[in-house]
This record gives sequence, structure tokens and C-alpha cells, in this order.
Amino acid sequence: MKKTHDIQSQQKDIAHDAPVSHYEENFKADSSYRQTLPDIQNASKDTIRGANVPIMQVGVHNFKLPLKFLTHTCEVRELQASITSTVSLAADNKGINMSRIMRVFYMFADRIFTPDTLEEVLIKMKEQLATSRARIKISFEYPIQQKSLRSNHTAWQYYKCAYEGFIDDLDIFRKIVHFDFVYSSACPCSAELSEHARRTRNVYCVPHSQRSKARVSAEIEKSAHISIEDMHSLCLEALRTETQTMVRREDEQAFAELNGAYAKFIEDATRLLYQEFDAEKRIKDFEIACIHLESLHSHDAVGVICKGKPGGFTGSFSNFHDLIC
Repeated sequence: MKKTHDIQSQQKDIAHDAPVSHYEENFKADSSYRQTLPDIQNASKDTIRGANVPIMQVGVHNFKLPLKFLTHTCEVRELQASITSTVSLAADNKGINMSRIMRVFYMFADRIFTPDTLEEVLIKMKEQLATSRARIKISFEYPIQQKSLRSNHTAWQYYKCAYEGFIDDLDIFRKIVHFDFVYSSACPCSAELSEHARRTRNVYCVPHSQRSKARVSAEIEKSAHISIEDMHSLCLEALRTETQTMVRREDEQAFAELNGAYAKFIEDATRLLYQEFDAEKRIKDFEIACIHLESLHSHDAVGVICKGKPGGFTGSFSNFHDLIC
């Protein structure tokens, strides 16, 4: 009987010490209270789980906020951006404060963002997180108004873009602009075979073409600036057959003529882009990945090319699924 009484007494004590199960809406966390909060990220190295080794990248992916971007005519344009930001973590350090990365970025949220802005953000990030290396990638969709080929209608075309910045142990900064260009690729072989059937047997044929995409990643020279419009112009000059926005019949006919004038294999597309970007002196290094979404085959044609600078891009791009458009 006494044993049962002791158990009941203990249960009452536990119930008395149980936490209050409601939210304290009016509670204020002052500085003295915050000092009492546990800080697991900065715990001693004895609390590290797994191998006590450095981590090359740790951080946050896809936090979003509106940022201001500058057009080539110095117009300010506000767009939704998706941010990925990481830092290195040394051995003997348990972790980082993830929200600190976001807080650093918000210090610059009212600025106009160019690839050069990232250097300031990365320097501050290294300082605030006591790390040796840091990187940021800002992804956004950039609108450019395009004119139809013959009917003079205009409409907006949106381009998938990103600014990426890296800073290393010696505070050496690198800036990269990523730009996706969607175009039509008419097959030269199919065009010749169709013409052969028409000439020799008077058979009407339609040569095959397909929606295609090029992703250009360009490292910009330290003192140079290149706009999204510049990236677009280089791609357009190389490939000519950008997909259209608003079209009427005369525009559709013009597009068929354009594809006939600039038919191209995947090998042609990669080399044509190489030629344009290699001639642009503001670009230090580049990598170009193309995909042609074949309408003849049930698989796609792909190609990758790079400038080949020592220590630069290697042409190892393999995420072709991300290019499907």
C-alpha cells in the first residue's frame, strides 16, 4: 500500500513540474534571457557526430526575396530571386548558424544587384560566420521585350538567369553569369533528305526541327560588367533562331524561312556559341551546354564546350535533364 502511495506522490510531483502547454503571446525575450538559450551550433568539438573533418559547403538553398536588377539602359527592375548560399566549415567546428547567412544577405536587400555586388556580400559573410570560403547563387527570370519577325507585335520573353559569386581563403573573388537561351534547331540532314524527295519523286516532306536550349555560364573579367541583354545578344547572333513570343501568319512563315536559312546540328550550335563568346573580351572563361529535344528520336542530342582555360571550366556539365524546356 505504501509503495502505491509513493508512486502516486511522484506522479503528482511530475505533473506539478510539467511545462505550461500554451503559447505566451506577450512574452518578450530580452538580452539577458537570450543569453540563457542553448547554442548547439557552437558547442564543443566533443559533441561532433561522425568524422571530425572539414565540410566544403554547408548553408541554405532556395530562400526567396525580391531583388533589384539593372537593365542595360540603367532601368531598375525588381524581380523575385531564389538564393543559394553556402560557406565552408572547418574541422573542430560543429556547425554554422543558418539564419546568419540570411541575415547577412538582408543587409544588402535594398541594393541593386549585379555580379559585383556579390563580392561585398561574400566578404561580410566570411566575417560574420568566421569561415574561409563562401559562395552565392542568385537565380531569377529576367524579362526582355521581343518584337515579332514581320507583324511588328511585341511581347515579353522570360530568360532563366543566375548570378554566382565565389570567394576563397585569400579573398580572391570570381563572378559568373548563367544564361539560358531557347531556340529552334532545324536538322540539316532532314532538310536535305526532304529536298531530295521533292526533287526526285515530287513528294512533299516536312523536315524535322525541335525546341532547343543553350545554357551559357560565363566568368566575367574582374573589372568588367556584362548585362543580361548582352548575353542574349551574343546567343542571338550565334544561333539566330530564337523561339518567338507573339506571332501572326507572316511571322510563322518568316520563322520557317529563318530555320531554313540557319539549320544546325548540335555540333554547329555549340561551336557557333563558342565563336561569339570567345570573341567577347569581357568574358574570361565560359562553358556552354546545349540540348536539342529531338522530334525524330525518342532521345535527345546534347553537346558541351568550354574555353579550356587552366583552372577554369572543364566541360564536365552533365545535368542535361535541367535543360529540358
